Parts: sequence; C-alpha cells; structure tokens
Amino acid sequence: MLSNSQAITPDQVIIEQTKRWIKSVVIGCHFCPFAAPVVSADSIQYNIIPKGSNKQYMDALLRAFRQLDTDAGIETTLLIFPGDMQSFAVYLNFVKRSETFLKSKGYEGKYQLATFHPQYIFAGAHGDDAANYTNRSIYPMLHILREKGLSKALASFPEPGNIPEKNMAFARKKGLEYMKALRESCL
Repeated sequence: MLSNSQAITPDQVIIEQTKRWIKSVVIGCHFCPFAAPVVSADSIQYNIIPKGSNKQYMDALLRAFRQLDTDAGIETTLLIFPGDMQSFAVYLNFVKRSETFLKSKGYEGKYQLATFHPQYIFAGAHGDDAANYTNRSIYPMLHILREKGLSKALASFPEPGNIPEKNMAFARKKGLEYMKALRESCL
C-alpha cells in the first residue's frame, strides 16, 4: 500500500487495472478455474513492457523465462504491452515469434504462452461475438504459465477440455454489452 506522499506511477495504474480485470473478468466469470489460487497466493509477476523493437520484446520474454527459472515463488507472469501492439494482426505476429523463441531457447514443455488482447477474435468468429471477451483483455498481454503447475491444475479439474466451450457459452449468454461493460469497468 502506498502512503499519501508516494506518487502512483503509470505502471502501477496499469498493474492495478490488470488486477481488476483478472478479478472481475477472469475469476469473476470463471473463465480460468485455476486463477483464483494464484491471485490469492500473490504469485503473479506483472511486467510492463514499454513500446520497443522486436528484439527488445524478445529480450523481455527471455528475462521473464529466466526469472521464472530462478524464482519458484512466481507461478505465472504477465507481459503487458500498454503502448504497442494495438493491432490484433501485429499482436498475432508477435505471438508467433514468441512461440518460436520459446522453442529455440529450450523452454518448450517448461513454459506455455497464453494470449490476451483488447481486439481478440477467435478464428472463424465475428468481431461482435461476446465469446471473444473470454480473451479480450484491457491491454495486449502475453501470459507465461509454468507447464508443471498447469498440468497439476488440469489433472485435478473434471473435463478441462470443456473449459473454452463453457467460457464461450457463458459470455454469449451474458451478451456483448455485458461483457464489454465488465471489461471496461476495469479501466
């Protein structure tokens, strides 16, 4: 908690907004049944990545992998790109490079990447499909998960393969306006 004399930085604002999004949307809508314990344990690392080059982004990704390698107290990391990758197409190209980079650095099977973007659209879906809000975040983000922790969580969850379909059905039932307003309330 900051004292009254400490100024809140723009990065702190972004992190607080992201935490609200996780609590209100990801946990509140039960999109990820494994998120609540990680949030409760305060084991999420939030990294704000300023606008930069592809090399700078890959360097940030490598730093995040290495931090996970050395700090067992971090279960998952969010790389947040508030100043860049506003185009979903640009973001998807970054995700492809990130997946290739993860493999080239020997992290395949150790870490997994999940994707969130303000304009997220599932393949074959319309832009106004409420189901897109299961992955529509308030900022472009790349989520790094530990495979070991994810495998453990999936093993204890009944029918984990049905999670995406259940999430999409929930979002569609709530409707586009509800999902949009819920996400926007986090800003």
